[in-house]
Amino acid sequence: MFTKNHISLRAVEPDDLEILYQWENDTHLWEVGNTRIPLSKFALKQYIAESYVDIYESKQLRLMIMDTCVNQTVGTVDLFDFDPHHSRIALGLYVSPLHQGKGIAKTSLSMIEEYVFSFLKINQLYCHISASNTASRSLFEQLDYLQSGLLHSWIKTVNGYEDIIVFQRIKTN
Repeated sequence: MFTKNHISLRAVEPDDLEILYQWENDTHLWEVGNTRIPLSKFALKQYIAESYVDIYESKQLRLMIMDTCVNQTVGTVDLFDFDPHHSRIALGLYVSPLHQGKGIAKTSLSMIEEYVFSFLKINQLYCHISASNTASRSLFEQLDYLQSGLLHSWIKTVNGYEDIIVFQRIKTN
């Protein structure tokens, strides 16, 4: 478990089933991800049961974000598309709308950077952010992520297609 201020990142536990079921089946989030169908509790139980697999084997890791002041799970950090050869990994970050605007994402991102760069010894962390997601864009810009690319008409939304901005953090020293 990683802790900074009142935020902790921890492994997925069986008790997370209900909150994951709620978040994974929120159709508003499907546009920015790759989910197109609802996930059953059975499928999520299997995912949780297999979440102990080493990141080098599964090429992914999900950590739950805890606000220790209220002892509540408030979001997730996902590391995926892990490529040890090219020393890079993709990042997904979600904070529940009820807990946004409190610095939780910024603190969580700081801790995951430390894990990726110091422990895994990875050279590059990157993420894709929809052009309309001004809050996430602002967060990554504030933290000096490099805006390295624009993927035109990358995701299909209810209003048509939307661009995706690629942000990168390259390890320094």
